[in-house]
Amino acid sequence: MSTKLNTEGVLLFEQPFARVPYENYRKVFRTSQKNVERELGWVQVTSTALAEREAKGTLDKDEALNSIEGMIDRVESLKRKLSDLQDTAGKPTQDVMRERLSHLSTVETISTASGPEYNRWADTRLDRWLVDWCLRSGMEMTARKVAKEKNIETLVDIDLFMDIRRIEKALSEHSCSEALVWCSENKVALRKIKSTLEFDLRLQEYIELTRARKSQEAIAYSRKYLVPWHETHLAQIQTATALLAFPPNTTCGPYKRLYDPSRWYTLVQSFRLAIYTLNTLPTEPLLHLSLYAGLASLKLPLGVRWTGNGEACAGGAIQPSREFYYCL
Repeated sequence: MSTKLNTEGVLLFEQPFARVPYENYRKVFRTSQKNVERELGWVQVTSTALAEREAKGTLDKDEALNSIEGMIDRVESLKRKLSDLQDTAGKPTQDVMRERLSHLSTVETISTASGPEYNRWADTRLDRWLVDWCLRSGMEMTARKVAKEKNIETLVDIDLFMDIRRIEKALSEHSCSEALVWCSENKVALRKIKSTLEFDLRLQEYIELTRARKSQEAIAYSRKYLVPWHETHLAQIQTATALLAFPPNTTCGPYKRLYDPSRWYTLVQSFRLAIYTLNTLPTEPLLHLSLYAGLASLKLPLGVRWTGNGEACAGGAIQPSREFYYCL
């Protein structure tokens, strides 16, 4: 039997492993970009105004000096913000990316699956998958302990799953605030995957206002947050508008479903699917997927014919009147 390592097969499960820190760094970059655009935009507007007043001859010398000092202060403040962001989020994320890519590149230097090098690498991978399984199962303390003991903190996504758990907990307590903040931070990415999570969350907040019979607040909320979605969710918005005429204990089908508390569970599932998709995480634990793949790759079991006389045979020499085929 060949023991040559199938590198492509090994790396098949590793896309989320490399993608998660990349997504984290993308968020750091986006935050930096927003800070730069905001501060430099203010500097540009201020400098343009100064130039115009200078051209008109209406610029006071002291006023110009104060404006220039203000621009310098804003630029220095921006520099400090970017430096702090790099130290607290940028560099740690880069270190994680470097560690993970180094871990993956090790596989390319291994030629056989029976050597000690691959065994060590596979043991580390198994530890990572165990931590992943613990995190998905809600055992954060166990996951942290395993990661620390095995020295694989940079190779697992504890922070990501803690965020998932925090937002799911808020949703289970009937609060959309945390999930809406996350949607705002990932608006562009959610649009690319055509996720309706943000609309569903806004609709749920509207439903809760209607449930509390706060009609005026519900109408104002709908105009501000639901109507902008009219091009893609017009029918749902119309149904939601009519919800104002129905009490929470209504028996009318469409509106009873909107008031159904089980919608919160659906929101939890929708959020989980969205964040998993953005990070290319499978919905099943990686440990389960590897077990499925391993079981599927096993050789077919031996086919044995069981005769009506209580005899088993692997060949076809016996010709019993009744045969039952079992896989043993």
